[in-house]
Amino acid sequence: MQTKFDAAQLADPTTAAAAAAIRSCVHCGFCTATCPTYVLLGDELDSPRGRIYLIKQMLETSARPSAHVVKHLDRCLSCLACETYCPSGVSYRRIIDKGRAYVEEHYRRPLKDRALRWLLALILPHRRRFRVALSAAALAQPLAGWFERTASLRPLAVLLRLSRTARAARRATARARGRDRGHALAPPSPRPVAGALRVGLVRGCVEPVLDPAIQEASERLLRRAGCAIVRAEREGCCGALPHHLGREATALELARATVDAWHRELEAGPLAAIVVTASGCGPVIRDYGYLLRDDPRYAAKAARVSELACDISELLERIGLPPLIRLPPTVVGYHAACSLQHGLKLADAPARLLRGAGFEVRLPQNSHLCCGSAGVYNVLQPDIAAELGARKAASLDALEPDVIAAGNIGCMLQIGQASGVPAVHVAELLDWATGGPTPERLRNQ
Repeated sequence: MQTKFDAAQLADPTTAAAAAAIRSCVHCGFCTATCPTYVLLGDELDSPRGRIYLIKQMLETSARPSAHVVKHLDRCLSCLACETYCPSGVSYRRIIDKGRAYVEEHYRRPLKDRALRWLLALILPHRRRFRVALSAAALAQPLAGWFERTASLRPLAVLLRLSRTARAARRATARARGRDRGHALAPPSPRPVAGALRVGLVRGCVEPVLDPAIQEASERLLRRAGCAIVRAEREGCCGALPHHLGREATALELARATVDAWHRELEAGPLAAIVVTASGCGPVIRDYGYLLRDDPRYAAKAARVSELACDISELLERIGLPPLIRLPPTVVGYHAACSLQHGLKLADAPARLLRGAGFEVRLPQNSHLCCGSAGVYNVLQPDIAAELGARKAASLDALEPDVIAAGNIGCMLQIGQASGVPAVHVAELLDWATGGPTPERLRNQ
């Protein structure tokens, strides 16, 4: 695609990167069939090709974004399915990230939208604030029905559902801890400690608050696989949430803090990997080297963290699963999170691990399409997200699984709300298959 950026515009590295990505687009249209919003809405401007054109025009003219342009950019899930299937190798993420940051800087949103986005950015990246907010949300539960029926308040209904899910998950985890103290489980580290791999485990922000059982299962599983687990002090949000909101300064500030936290651990001793269990964080952490490439104080450190960052399924494929135990026959409907299959290009690793652990794994039709969670998309675009979630749940339910497995907390919640089948993390099933407790959601069936 031909572009008309001037030298002053191209002096900005993010504009230059977006311009290069735009030029590589040949307008073939392959992306339209893989874009969830185009498949759902049928509007060219809700396809990657249409959004690329809108962003190109906006950036070339340095125009103030219109409400029309912002609407179509906001509808993008950043699922990156278009990147997976693009024959020209267009780096769509460089284009949409620049577009969002430009909108955030130059467009004044309606007060309701500004307030909601400010609230999300203020609370979600901070575990303590998020816990307090979820507890306070219990007081508003009687209003949930009214919020659901009122279009302008529907984002609050989504947040109330999240709060209910989080409270239920924390109660389930507490019950499981009490039960497990009285039952013998497979030892957490059967291999000699002297031969253990020193592995960092990312805590993050949203996942440990919404469902602490995921990281507990991951830690047990990795210890059985011969890993010594390291937690980085003062490590928090990786920056993914504000990054997808277009708040680049905040995102980079959080990225630097995360790099600092893991760099301190690297100074204490080498790490074999920095493991991510919330796959939505993975593409951003893996991108630190690029995002901080022009920061002389952080470029090298960020690149090192990016090199070590991996999804838990990547590490387990590399080092192998611990010894397995015999489980009852279990059919797993596997949902490949977009952040895994498109962001990290790991479409098959979790399914291979599950099959290797003895589960019967079934894949849904149109598995490349997003479930609609997409970070905070289900809060900001609740109607589109709900329809995508219902479609994804229906395709998984059609497999007649005993359980649905995913590698991302957002997908689990999104699908779990629309399906009658319990949704758990891949790590919980692998933990179970190697001697850990039965996942609480399965125990309740």
